[in-house]
Amino acid sequence: MKIDTSQIYFPAEDTRLLIRAALREAKLSDRVLEVGTGSGAVAKAVMGITSRTVATEINPHAAMYAAGEGVPVVRGNLLDPLCGEFDLILFNAPYLPTQPEERLDDWLECALDGGASGREIIEKFLPAAADHLSKSGRIVLLVSSITGLPELLSRCKQRGMIGIIADSEQMEDGEILYVLRISHVCRHAEAARL
Repeated sequence: MKIDTSQIYFPAEDTRLLIRAALREAKLSDRVLEVGTGSGAVAKAVMGITSRTVATEINPHAAMYAAGEGVPVVRGNLLDPLCGEFDLILFNAPYLPTQPEERLDDWLECALDGGASGREIIEKFLPAAADHLSKSGRIVLLVSSITGLPELLSRCKQRGMIGIIADSEQMEDGEILYVLRISHVCRHAEAARL
């Protein structure tokens, strides 16, 4: 198959914000997973800190491109093709609210289409990520103000996790991009007892 670069999401403001947060969060000993790696830019940046990095990608064009950039990538949806635990899970989630009649039915859409609420993919991701997160692990999730931040933080709480805003950036159109740092609640409870 020939790679069609028009079907790949290349770095933009959201990617750069996630890279900045990921580089602050990553540790040498971390087992890192980037979900939906796209061009591989985030995973590749983190590989400068820890070689124990792997990525998933549903889009065959993006998966092949990222692999060509040196990113160990497994083709599949979200965390479906993986087993085991990770210390750091990174995800620039598709967060654009998209109605069925707006869908283009191409591979690039996988990087953008967050369903009618903008949270559909994130709501599938959170339980899977919680199941693959080590006891002291962290999820670094990039979302948008148009996705409904209070609803996302509530979803984290329902999964026994706590989410905090680790970084943000306002776009020219008024949209705010947020990086959430999510971890198991028990970790915070243990820290409070110390």
